[in-house]
Amino acid sequence: MTGGAAPGTTAAAPLAFITGASSGIGQALAARYAALGWRLALVARREGVLQEWARAAGLGADRCVAYAADVAQVPGIVAAGEACITRQGLPDVVIANAGISIGMDTAEREDLDMMSDMLALNVLGVAATFHPFVAGMRARGSGRLVGVASMAALRGLPGHGAYCASKAGVVAYCESLRVECRASGVRVVTLLPGYVATPLTARNPYSMPFLIDAATFAERAERAIGAGASQRVIPWQMAWVAPLMRNLPNALYDRLFKGRKRKPRRSGA
Repeated sequence: MTGGAAPGTTAAAPLAFITGASSGIGQALAARYAALGWRLALVARREGVLQEWARAAGLGADRCVAYAADVAQVPGIVAAGEACITRQGLPDVVIANAGISIGMDTAEREDLDMMSDMLALNVLGVAATFHPFVAGMRARGSGRLVGVASMAALRGLPGHGAYCASKAGVVAYCESLRVECRASGVRVVTLLPGYVATPLTARNPYSMPFLIDAATFAERAERAIGAGASQRVIPWQMAWVAPLMRNLPNALYDRLFKGRKRKPRRSGA
């Protein structure tokens, strides 16, 4: 599935549906697929930003269509998916990328509301993004449903309770869906980014080993999606770290991460 039509062509070009495409990883993925000649269906709350990006990239309406939706609101993202099918056809790849990362202190009442918002976007939003396309992909016998999780899904990080829980939920949900869809020819791919330079990571007050830029992540992610990988940690260095983190005894893990700086909360504290 990697490659598609030659750049600059649209006849029978495959279609990628990408949420959270107005910045960061989502925008980098859009640029990667556009460079390979794919048609794009891009989703974000800021439709104007998507349209401006498409114009700057030289992509006309035959190559790229923007859909305004808040992925945390099920009716909106489902409607965007249905509109994509009506206007552009059934996608070949659907990437549920939209998400937020905010610090949490369970002692603060307002952070429970933040956690509710994060779970709605980061977990339910993935399922709602996939929903309009599952039946059609199964009937066609092909397609890629891609959930963007995180290395933070592997162990709980101090001050990241909501984010770690949400990304662990993405991993478990995508695994369930992968088994459900496998006999139909539809592949479910779970991506676990390490540290990627995006607006979400720009405010992190701690070191970020093996940091890569969004374009590099997008290139490697596209290859993993095309190969139908069930799960892929990016960058590869983090793939070596992942089993070490999972298997560290709790006592050692706790000592290593005690006192680690925390991501700012929604209030900025």
